[in-house]
Amino acid sequence: MAGDESHPANGGRLCVKGASLGETLGDDGRLLTPKVAGATVTWPEAIDSVADAIRMAVETHGPSSVAFYLSGQLLTEDYYVANKLAKGFIGTPNVDTNSRLCMSSAVAAHKRAFGGDLVPGCYEDLELADLLVLTGSNAAWAHPVLYQRMKASARPGRKVVVIDPRRTATSDLADLHLALKPGTDTLLFNGLLVWLVASGAIDEAFVADHCSGFEETLAEATAAAPTLEFVAEACDLARDEVEAFYRWFAEEERTVTAFSQGVNQSVAGTDKCNAIINCHLATGRIGKPGACPFSLTGQPNAMGGREVGGLANTLAAHMDYDTPGAKERVARFWQCDEVADGPGLKAVELFDAVERGEIKVLWVLATNPAVSLPESGRVRRALEQCPTVIVSDCIRHTDTTDYANILLPAAGWGEKDGTVTNSERRISRQRRFLPQAGEAKPDWWILSAVAGRLGHRACFDYSGPADIFREHAALSGYENDGSRTFDISGLANLSDSAYNSLQPTQWPVREGPHNTTSRLFTDGCFATTDGRARLVPVKTRLPEVQPDGKFPMIINTGRIRDQWHTMTRTARASRLLAHRSEPFVDVHPRDAEALGVEANGLATLEGDQGQFVGRVHINPGQRQGEVFVPIHWNRQFTGEGVATALTRSITDPLSGQPEAKHGRGRLTRWPARWHGRLLVRKNRPRRWRADYWAMQPMDACDSWWLAGRTNVDWPAMVQEWLGGQPQLVMQDQRQGRFRAARLSHGTLEAVLMVERDPALLPAVDWLADCFTMEELDEATRRCLLAARSVDTEDIGALVCSCYQVGEKQICRAIEEGANSVELLGEQLQCGTGCGSCIPELTGLVEQQVAEVNCSV
Repeated sequence: MAGDESHPANGGRLCVKGASLGETLGDDGRLLTPKVAGATVTWPEAIDSVADAIRMAVETHGPSSVAFYLSGQLLTEDYYVANKLAKGFIGTPNVDTNSRLCMSSAVAAHKRAFGGDLVPGCYEDLELADLLVLTGSNAAWAHPVLYQRMKASARPGRKVVVIDPRRTATSDLADLHLALKPGTDTLLFNGLLVWLVASGAIDEAFVADHCSGFEETLAEATAAAPTLEFVAEACDLARDEVEAFYRWFAEEERTVTAFSQGVNQSVAGTDKCNAIINCHLATGRIGKPGACPFSLTGQPNAMGGREVGGLANTLAAHMDYDTPGAKERVARFWQCDEVADGPGLKAVELFDAVERGEIKVLWVLATNPAVSLPESGRVRRALEQCPTVIVSDCIRHTDTTDYANILLPAAGWGEKDGTVTNSERRISRQRRFLPQAGEAKPDWWILSAVAGRLGHRACFDYSGPADIFREHAALSGYENDGSRTFDISGLANLSDSAYNSLQPTQWPVREGPHNTTSRLFTDGCFATTDGRARLVPVKTRLPEVQPDGKFPMIINTGRIRDQWHTMTRTARASRLLAHRSEPFVDVHPRDAEALGVEANGLATLEGDQGQFVGRVHINPGQRQGEVFVPIHWNRQFTGEGVATALTRSITDPLSGQPEAKHGRGRLTRWPARWHGRLLVRKNRPRRWRADYWAMQPMDACDSWWLAGRTNVDWPAMVQEWLGGQPQLVMQDQRQGRFRAARLSHGTLEAVLMVERDPALLPAVDWLADCFTMEELDEATRRCLLAARSVDTEDIGALVCSCYQVGEKQICRAIEEGANSVELLGEQLQCGTGCGSCIPELTGLVEQQVAEVNCSV
């Protein structure tokens, strides 16, 4: 896989996930045929089943008994057809998307401040800024391509502030890291506004000419954050650190504040975003090169979904239910009787309604709510009792497809044709280059076919995605006359060939000359009724759930470097699980010592709604009294490592976004009597049971991390674990060590390794390679129970996923003189791919140099 060097967003750069996409392709594990009640059916039969279920629900319980749950993985054309079918022709307003979980607070804040969901800046601004503020964003891992652009634009005098409770890989870019107390962002930015006024940094002319609400907002900020000392104490920061941040912000005209999930996923997410925007409006730092508030979106096409009304509280083409005449306008354009009354139910509310039995038909497209929504146990119970669950997906087994009555095989990445829109409002073509697997169909085709069965064929008679895009573009300009900023009517008459060759384009794209712009609000005119931006008074609202005697730890959740959402695609690439191969808990060293949990051991994190079991990582960058867990693992890959079992269904009252970044829990040692690794040839039946397990798919075998609370008679039980009699066995009962391997006709079938101490379990990369050999020679057989050949280099824990470079390799190279990231790249290639491992490389270099200096 290679990036498109001509694309303005990435210039050819790929993160390790993008570079690994080719490894996720293939039919293995794909949903290849439609299924109804578990039986394979034809497409006409499947479409009939979907249409019949919808028709019966509408006739018996009304249109609102049907709901759609969409995804930022859909293309814009898919999203458009789903929204049109649901809101325009079925008549249900209950259409929401997993984008609700990542950026709906930013949407609500944009609307309050600017009069519309409008991101004012562009990626170039991240490079032009003299002060770059990254808040609630571990961009090095979650937005690695953008992070590399930020890193490459470093220059003398440019300052970077990272605001995050944890010290993350992104902190390595920072001149100042503010490890604030979780949930105190509004206090910090209210305090900034007060400081800006006191230091004379307000752009009084801009505020007077282009803004409203300044006095009320300042009064609220002053009441909430009256002094710098108050802010520092409330945010648990040093006074000098807060003052430095405030002073830099006051001094630098070119300031970009980029914010993401750490800000959005909060009960006060909308207020946090507005507190940031308030500071930019008050200083006039918007609509200018290198100066803007910038929402870093968490999904590939969350912006495209917002354009077509994918959120339950919006209509297509950035129109809203509360705008007079908007519903009627959309109905006229679509030629339907009327658009559903709304707003509909937002994601958490939607699944609450499913649990109450109010939703009779739920259609889930390209997402996995059984893992991604908070209180995931309750979500699974809701799915189980819903009369009809329809799931369109490209993967056969997910936590959500397991509850489906009707399964519809959807085209996957590389098989789909359409457009996406990124965080800087840039529309890009995704062109199909693979045949559709099995009987898979594009989502727009499936939705249109159902619409046809429901009697609306004429309004969904699309011959391809170009037809849909033209209609979407035309609606954006329909009865617009400049009243709506989202306007791509200049693309409404594209021919099929022009659509196919469409170059990356930022909206708006109106008809006529000078029809587009890379930045919005350059003239100080906003999308409100009077053209003035709104500063919004923001009160302090801390997280709803606070630690107590029963649950004393704050839980922070988030993404890791090599995974994406709930692993349904990324787990198909074995190298993406090499860096972090099982669920884990990051713990501060003092907390680990106080609680009796050990590095590499297992721990249980118990919360209000459930529990999480993961490997302990001691991390001094973690705030004391707080832990971090990754969001990605699902029940296909672990027994009790689902992060959403720990978070509650508490939402921002304006955006409906869940407080997914914050929970509380109790951390205790998981009492393991033994730890093990099991490697079994792929697709073999699982005959064993373990108290703890996590699966790591590899190229030719499946690898399992295992642990048990009780002792096992391994010689007596080994056949059950290996699927047959082993040919090689080694046991040291006193040390708690057992190893066995089973071969069949000279090929390796399974290997089991058990230790009392998990640190003694060997790496399994060499063993995994043995499964690719048609027949093992005698020398290889003798090495199986050692898990490595005498000729094989022990690379240690993987650091660079792009080039499969391990920690021991890196440390040896540093000892031999490659004592910089650049020299390591020249010698081992690590850090020269996506660059996500550079912070770890830097840390290893610094550690090694420090050890040498200490020894001297």
